[in-house]
Amino acid sequence: MGRASARATEPVVLGVDVGGTKVLAAEVDTAGRVLATAARSTPGRRVEVGLLEAALTEAVLEVADGRPIAAVGLAAAGFVDREGERVMFAPHLPWRGEAVRDRLAERWGTTVVLDNDANCAAHAEIAHGEAGGDALVITLGTGIGGAVVIGGRVHRGRNGMAGEFGHMQVVPDGLPCECGNRGCWEQYSSGNALTRFARERIGHERTSLERMCGGIPERLVGPMVTDAARDGDAVALQAFASVGDWLGVGIANLVAAFDPEVVVVGGGVSAADALLLDPARAALTRALVGASHRRVPPVRRARFGPEAGVVGGAVLARRAIVG
Repeated sequence: MGRASARATEPVVLGVDVGGTKVLAAEVDTAGRVLATAARSTPGRRVEVGLLEAALTEAVLEVADGRPIAAVGLAAAGFVDREGERVMFAPHLPWRGEAVRDRLAERWGTTVVLDNDANCAAHAEIAHGEAGGDALVITLGTGIGGAVVIGGRVHRGRNGMAGEFGHMQVVPDGLPCECGNRGCWEQYSSGNALTRFARERIGHERTSLERMCGGIPERLVGPMVTDAARDGDAVALQAFASVGDWLGVGIANLVAAFDPEVVVVGGGVSAADALLLDPARAALTRALVGASHRRVPPVRRARFGPEAGVVGGAVLARRAIVG
């Protein structure tokens, strides 16, 4: 059998990251390298579950490309139960107590492993990246996800829902959140917060963002803000300064509670790197109690950045089939 034929029949291990705006499926090798990807738009939280799962299926089948699927690790932006069977609640997705794992395993005809997306990112960073020992992993995308790593293991909590940092209240009676509460951290430091800050200034301040979105604020997306900030646009830089400052304030509260060795920041917004992390580091040092009398943990970008969820999902999937 030739090399091409062997590849065509070799089972693949996939990771799938289901976020508030997109689905990313990826083939991942044993070293954590992403070999192939496919993306689809996430239909949103007000649509039927079937539409979301159809988008997942399209992405999975595109990456598999006709090859048998050994296992899929699903990283979901939501509250996953302790058994890893159901997504109990997802602020940005339509899953509510859904038996996601078993339903998709039957649909795809393979082993499916399910966990929260930030927990999956933590597994990626433990296995191949920055989160050894005691660490906090924070993912910034549409909202904020988080994971607690203790002694190199992800701490999932009594209900399997530890690390939902994005829904800590930081501003009493603050901005309304998708979760139903007000003043949640992710309303001030996330992809949504970044674009909201910039959109509110279009038409009021000179900015290249107006040209990028054709003067229609609703068309502005996060990568546009990142590109504009890298080009020195004042409004885009202000947006990152605000989001980064709030990120650092929230990290300071978490460091006071957990005293980790390192804080690892991933998710789509982390692609901005220093634009986001420099103001976060400054705010952490300013806001952390007793900062001058302790070792302030380094704040590092996740090795896998926006791909941490799919890599971690694949880590869990491979572990499920090989032990």
